[in-house]
Amino acid sequence: MQVQKTPLYSGLFPVAPTPFTESGDIDFEGQRRVLDCMIDQQVDGICILANYSEQFLLSDDERRLLVELCLSHVDGRKPVMVTCSHFSTRIAVERARYAAERGATLLMLMPPYHGSGLQANEAHMIEHFARVADAARIPIMVQDAPLSGVPLSVPFLVRLAQEVPLVSYFKIEVPFAAAKLRNLIETGKAAIAGPFDGEEAITMMADLEAGATGTMSSALCPDLLRPVFDHHMAGRSTEAAAAYAEVLPLINYENRQCGLRAAKSVMREGNVIRCDAVRHPLEQIHPRTKAGLIELARGLDPLALHWGR
Repeated sequence: MQVQKTPLYSGLFPVAPTPFTESGDIDFEGQRRVLDCMIDQQVDGICILANYSEQFLLSDDERRLLVELCLSHVDGRKPVMVTCSHFSTRIAVERARYAAERGATLLMLMPPYHGSGLQANEAHMIEHFARVADAARIPIMVQDAPLSGVPLSVPFLVRLAQEVPLVSYFKIEVPFAAAKLRNLIETGKAAIAGPFDGEEAITMMADLEAGATGTMSSALCPDLLRPVFDHHMAGRSTEAAAAYAEVLPLINYENRQCGLRAAKSVMREGNVIRCDAVRHPLEQIHPRTKAGLIELARGLDPLALHWGR
């Protein structure tokens, strides 16, 4: 497979939430406002249809509509990464081709899985990623997360990157992420174009120090993570640590108490979106939990908290 030269992507690539109305329909105008807010948050790129976008609660038709809307609305202002994960290689290929044809910059894929007992072996996983790469011809990020239940060893990830060169980005959000990132970078060398971390940036400082060149948080407060990343990349470790210490209580509250509901709740408070509901069977955020989140956010004043006011 011939690999086209592409820019290296790094920095802040937060996940866009999918806003819904009270009745559970997609709020398409709200989605546009989410994207505009995220661009104003000084992000380097945007990821859509990820788990924090509630992708597992969207129909195939809704996914296609969101791909069209998001890519046309962003219109090249920022790179857009589209998540195309599916257990079926055929469906993952179709999703990837559709996204690439409409201007996606990168794709993100979890390894094929369907519950803890239904997974592909390593040979079939490599073939799965290879077929997606052949169809899309744009860089692919592997999402290495506990949700899949699929163990992805560093030797396997390096082999995947070497055998399928478009698989060159890696979102590592497993326990001891910094150690795995360091090992991946040292072992994979030039095959690892973009080592990223995730999990709402709750281990961002350790991961940056291990060599991560990007982070994939939620859309809650990437503007507050901007100085952390910029200070670190400029070699100002003391300033980076101080900036991170300031925002960490909010990130911890998001990660441990709210999950994907946090960004929606803050965006609702800031009039970015009209409704912060999640789709059933997910449980709505408890009013007291939401109050605690908003109180913490007010102390830091992220852009999402006042963008629409």
